Formats: sequence, C-alpha cells, structure tokens
Amino acid sequence: MNKTQVLALLKENRNERGIANWKKGGHGDGGLKSFGIGLTVLRKLAKQVGRDPALARKLWETDVYDAKVLGLLVDDPKQLTREQAEEQVEDLEGGMLAHVFSSCDATLAKAPIAFELACAWIESRHEMRKRCGWGLLYELSKKEPEGMDDAFLLGCIDRVGEEIDGEPTWVRMAMAGALVGIGKRNRKLNRAAVRVARQVGVIDFNDGSGSKCDPFDPHKHLTSEHVKKKLER
Repeated sequence: MNKTQVLALLKENRNERGIANWKKGGHGDGGLKSFGIGLTVLRKLAKQVGRDPALARKLWETDVYDAKVLGLLVDDPKQLTREQAEEQVEDLEGGMLAHVFSSCDATLAKAPIAFELACAWIESRHEMRKRCGWGLLYELSKKEPEGMDDAFLLGCIDRVGEEIDGEPTWVRMAMAGALVGIGKRNRKLNRAAVRVARQVGVIDFNDGSGSKCDPFDPHKHLTSEHVKKKLER
C-alpha cells in the first residue's frame, strides 16, 4: 500500500466519537488532525498494511495522528536506527503519541537499539526523551535485553524514588509506569518497587481538558492479587 491508500483506509475507519474526544481534549492544538481511530483498530489495520519502513516514514511525516501511529506500528524494528529515533522523539507532539512511540508494543521497543536508547534517554534533560526513556524501560521490563539484570533494575527503582518528585507530570507517569513494570518481574524487584511506590503515592495526571481519568496508583498495581499470584509461580 502507498500513503494515499493508507490515508483512504483510515478515512474509511473514521470514528466520529473518537474525533469528538480528540477535539474535546485539545489535541488539535499541536497541529495534528485525527480520524478518531482507537489503538485496537489501528493495530488491526497495521496487520492489513504489513511491515513497510519506507511507508512508515511517509506516514510519520503527515499531520494525521492516526497515520503517525500506524507508521509506528508498521515500521521494521531491525531497520530502525538511532538517528531515526532521535529525529522522531524531537517531532513528538506529546499526549498519546509519545506513549505509543515508546510503549504499547510498537516498533521502537522491539528494535535492537531499544535498551541503549532507554539508558541514554533517562539521563537526558530533554523532557520528551526522559519520558520516552522511562516508557521504553516499562516496555523492556517485559523482555530480557542484554544488560538489563536485577542490579540495573534495582538502580532504576532507587532512581525513581530519588528523582520523581521533581519531574513534570508526564515524566512522573512514565517513571511510575516503569516502576510497576519492573516490580512485576520477580519478588526481589517487587519488594523494592513497592517500597518506592509507597513513597511516590498517587499521581493525578488529568490536564483539565474535560476528560477525567482515575489517578495512577503504582502501589495498588504492584500489590494486586494478579501480581501476587504471578510472583508465586
């Protein structure tokens, strides 16, 4: 498929309710348009389109949110370079686009350079890089990349406890998400993560746009019955 065909496909799957929510949330302020398509549907469309890194770059260059997300989903992790990732993180408009870029099982976390990027970006003073670095660590906590052992992850847990209070809301959310992901890996990491989660407390990330979501409680996630049963295996 080419870019024109993909945009036509997205238009066919437009969701009026999603468009209304997009406008209500003020996402259009960043200059992006949206067909209001949810991530679940976009995943299905990505399978229909198939892996295509050249197409992915063309979709990323559009001003359509759904096309950019689709581009992230159909890109080829084996061909993704550090240069491309650095260019894309500079282009992020924030909101859910940043979340999909670094998490949501999209291409970046599957790339061989993912762990290298995560380590570099959590050290960055650039807010979006730091947010995406912690988002990548959350996604990588489900995998076993070389170098990401318990000692490294315990250091990350300590770092969350030491630094989270001074960060912007969405960086704090990403750090708390990584804390939860790391704390689900084994009992040792869970004990350390629970200790820090008590200190972190609940994070209210509502931005006043009108949509109301429950505050994020990392301690609740780390001490849930589901996690306890998982760690007992």
